[in-house]
Amino acid sequence: MDCRVVVEAAVPVYDVESEDEAIRIAISKTGEMLNPDLNYVEISMSERHCPHCGEGMEPAFIAADESLVALELEMTVFNVERDEHAARIARKEIGQRLENIPLAITRVETIPDEDDEAEDNEAADPADEDASSDQPADAAADDSADHSDGDSGTDDDSSSNDDDVLPEFDDLLE
Repeated sequence: MDCRVVVEAAVPVYDVESEDEAIRIAISKTGEMLNPDLNYVEISMSERHCPHCGEGMEPAFIAADESLVALELEMTVFNVERDEHAARIARKEIGQRLENIPLAITRVETIPDEDDEAEDNEAADPADEDASSDQPADAAADDSADHSDGDSGTDDDSSSNDDDVLPEFDDLLE
């Protein structure tokens, strides 16, 4: 499974006069630390809210010409077993490049596979299953499992020509 992980970073910025300047410098500083190794990480401002009234706040806090800027770093992690595994990988990869910057995982979203979406569509409307597929539901599920291992799918041609028989059972029919 693939996951989209969002990590919040608290980036310190020194000698700034405005919040906009602090945000620009923090994004630039973070981009320099991540590139070229992690150029696929998306950097954006974090959305902060007042804990008491719920109003939106600027992602930068300035005191004595120094600022702490909240940024969101978003990356996709491929071939993980669980959401926790994806979060650990993202935190490690980003944390190795951003030394002395606190990080916190804010969101982990599972990216649906194309095979999973097809199975969900078939399971949601069983009446359309016969019209949309030449294979029974069990055969479609087994074929999608074979494709997740990186198989090129050469078994599909033989199974559709043999009246929807799975390749594992070809020997039994002969």
